[in-house]
Amino acid sequence: MKGKDLKKLGVPNGEPMRLVHLLMKSLSEQGKSRDETALTIRSILTKPSAYRDHEVYGAFARAVSPRTYVPRDRPAPYRQWGTDLDEQSVRQMERACQLPVSVSGALMPDAHVGYGLPIGGVLATDHAVIPYAVGVDIACRMKMTVLDLPPTELDTERGKERLTRAIETETRFGVGATHKDRRSHPVMDEDWTVSSVTRHNKDRAWSQLGTSGSGNHFVEFGVLTLPVRFEGLEPGTYLALLSHSGSRGTGASVADHYSRLAMSLHRELPKELLYLAWLDLDTEAGQEYWAAMELMGRYAAANHACIHRHIEKHLKTDVLLDIENHHNFAWKERHAGRNVIVHRKGATPAGEGVVGIIPGSMASPAFIVRGKGQPVSLHSASHGAGRVMSRKKALETFGWKDTNRVLKERGVTLISAGLDEVPFVYKNIEEVMAAQTDLVDIMARFDPRLVKMAPHGERPED
Repeated sequence: MKGKDLKKLGVPNGEPMRLVHLLMKSLSEQGKSRDETALTIRSILTKPSAYRDHEVYGAFARAVSPRTYVPRDRPAPYRQWGTDLDEQSVRQMERACQLPVSVSGALMPDAHVGYGLPIGGVLATDHAVIPYAVGVDIACRMKMTVLDLPPTELDTERGKERLTRAIETETRFGVGATHKDRRSHPVMDEDWTVSSVTRHNKDRAWSQLGTSGSGNHFVEFGVLTLPVRFEGLEPGTYLALLSHSGSRGTGASVADHYSRLAMSLHRELPKELLYLAWLDLDTEAGQEYWAAMELMGRYAAANHACIHRHIEKHLKTDVLLDIENHHNFAWKERHAGRNVIVHRKGATPAGEGVVGIIPGSMASPAFIVRGKGQPVSLHSASHGAGRVMSRKKALETFGWKDTNRVLKERGVTLISAGLDEVPFVYKNIEEVMAAQTDLVDIMARFDPRLVKMAPHGERPED
C-alpha cells in the first residue's frame, strides 16, 4: 500500500506513518496479503487500546492512541532574572512549566519571545527533548580567538582594510551562502546517516561549512581588555576575532522535521503549548533527534573553526587564546539529585568555573565570563543583550543616519548589516550583566570595532 492508501485508512502523518510501514513489512514477512494487512491496520486504528501491548502491533497502536492533555496540579518551579522582561516571554515560560515532562526552569535577563520556549529560557525535563526548546538554529554558538597582532591594526585605514579583506574573503553571509571551494574538517567524515534529514543534507552542509548565515550572526574584530591574568594571558589589550553563527540550513531542516514530528505525536496539546511538543528519549524518534542534534553541535563548532582558521591563515598570525560555547542546545545533566535534560534556548552554560561568551550588539561590548554554578538557574546565564523590538518594528522605526552616528561615536566600522540589527533594538548589555552577577563573573571585555553581518534585506535565520 502507498501513502495515499494509508491516509484513506486514517493513518496520521508523522511517527504513525513511519511505524505503519514497519508494521506492513512485518506482516508481509508473515505472509499476510494486502487485504489482510489493510484489515489489521483498520482494526488497530479503530481500537488502538486493544493492541497497545502487542509484540508486533504495539508501537503503531501506541502512536495512534488518542492522548488527553492533563495540566499539572502544580507548575514546575522556575526563577527569573531581570525585572523588565516582556509579559509574553514570561507567559511562555509559565506555560512551559505546565508540561507534564517539565521539572524546573529559569528565565534569563535577556529573555524575549520565541517559538514555544522564550529565547533566554532554560527548561529541565524528565527524559524528553523538546525540539523548539532547543531552537531553530541548533547549536548556535560563540567563538573568540585572541590573535598575535597589535590592536592598533584597528586604528589605521590600512589595518582595517586588511582585516576587512580577511573577513570578506574567508567567510560568506546570507541564508543560502556557500563556499565554492569547500572547506575541510573531520566533521564531514562522521556518520551523517544518524537521521534521514542529516543524510539528505550532508552535501548541503559541506557546501555551507565555514559560512556565517544571516539574522544576528556576525564576524567581527575588536579589542579585548583583560584586567587580570586570564588563561595564560597577561593583563592588557589584545586584538580578537569574535563570531556568532550555528548549524546553518541543515540544522534548520533538522529542527523543522523533528518539531513537526513532535507536534504530530502530541495533538492533544492545546494550541498555546503545541510548539512545546516533545519527543521521549526512549523512542526511535527521540533517539534520532538527539543524535542529529549532537551532530549539528559538532558541525556548528566545525563551522566556526573553519571561519577562524581561514581568517588566521589569511592574516598569517598565531592564536594566543581560544574560547567558545553553544547557546541553543540540550544537555543530559544532573540537578537537584536527579538526571534531567536541560534545554538552553538562547542561554549560556554557566556551571562552576565554565568559561563562556556573552555578546551585546554591533556597538556594545561582549564579555568573557566564568560561571558560578548557580543551582536555581540550572547552571545558566544569558546569551546576549536580548531584543526589545521585533524586526518588522525596527525596519519601520530606524534609519541609517542615527545608526551611523552612534557607530561613529563608539568607534565601530560597519562592513554590512541589516537595519533590524542596529544597536537600538537590543537591551543595554551592561544592565543585563548587572542582573546576573550571581550567575557569572566577568573576566574580560571585548569592544567591537570592525563588524560584518548579512547585508540589509537578507531573511533572518537566527
